Amino acid sequence: MKKRTPAAFLLLSAHRFISLRIGKSLFLSGLSLCLALTACTPAANSPQAMPPGTGSTEATPQNTAKAAETDTGSPLSLVGPPAPLSVQQVPSPSAPPAPAPAPAPAVVPSAESKRQKQPKSKAHPAKPSKETSGQSQRLSLSQLVRKYPELLLLRGSAASGQVALTFDDAPDTTFTPQVLDVLKKHQVRATFFLVGAQAEKHPEMVKRIVREGHVIGNHSYSHKLFTKLSDDLFQSQVLQTQQALKRLIGYSPRLLRPPYGEISESQLLWASEHGYRIVNWNVDSLDWKQLGPEKVTSNILTNVKPGSIILQHSGGGPGQDLNGTVKALPTVIQTLKSRNLKIVTLPELLRVSKQLE
Repeated sequence: MKKRTPAAFLLLSAHRFISLRIGKSLFLSGLSLCLALTACTPAANSPQAMPPGTGSTEATPQNTAKAAETDTGSPLSLVGPPAPLSVQQVPSPSAPPAPAPAPAPAVVPSAESKRQKQPKSKAHPAKPSKETSGQSQRLSLSQLVRKYPELLLLRGSAASGQVALTFDDAPDTTFTPQVLDVLKKHQVRATFFLVGAQAEKHPEMVKRIVREGHVIGNHSYSHKLFTKLSDDLFQSQVLQTQQALKRLIGYSPRLLRPPYGEISESQLLWASEHGYRIVNWNVDSLDWKQLGPEKVTSNILTNVKPGSIILQHSGGGPGQDLNGTVKALPTVIQTLKSRNLKIVTLPELLRVSKQLE
């Protein structure tokens, strides 16, 4: 035997290694091809490989009409055998169908997103109670004067050069006679707003007021604050006084002055509809505060102007002192005359009748 050299030995070893590698590779390739062909045969022809109810794969008019487009928009070809599938792509005939993918969980909006997306509802304020509603809708005295300047009178015409002295809460037997004495001495006529209950109590004093040329107006029956009364009670206060005064003086007064000067809108409208003229004042002597004569005089003369209606009192409550009014009255009359202001009754100043028609 020929002795092999090291080079020859290395060459022979390399040849054997390569041959083994190539053979193994060819064997594996052939085996893969056989497995692929075996797997593809039932997928194309066996009815077990087709989903139930699929039917024949022949191209029919219906199949042609239903040919879908690929994702790129190109039509699917119906000609030629289907492309071979890999082993991993072909399911086993006996394998159970793959479960359907689980549906994506519903997205629950957060509370913050609800607040952002939810439309804002219109706020409906709570209905006020009847008591609150009535108070909020009631007009003040100044608002009533602005709204009804022809119904709620505070002054007469400045062009007339006249002023009116008015006295509330009469009659009584203490201060009313003294005021009448001063007016008679200075030959001045005034307007007296009488309280019905007091008039019934002192009928002779009521008759003296009329006899000496003064005018009488209605000042309620018991000096109740009208705005605290229902409309029915308000009307009762007015009508009861009218009846009492008509029996004493022979006529129903047209002039009406609310106690404290306060009246509601509905009461004002009712009185106006029934022919009354509601008259307040624009100069307040504040004598009801039991002021001294100097202060009463100053309160009047500092604020009086042509057309002014001056408020004083000739009757008061129990223990009320109105001596300041009586003592101030002569100075007030003399000063008004010195200013060429004519002192008249309210019907003369306002040019209205003293009695209801």
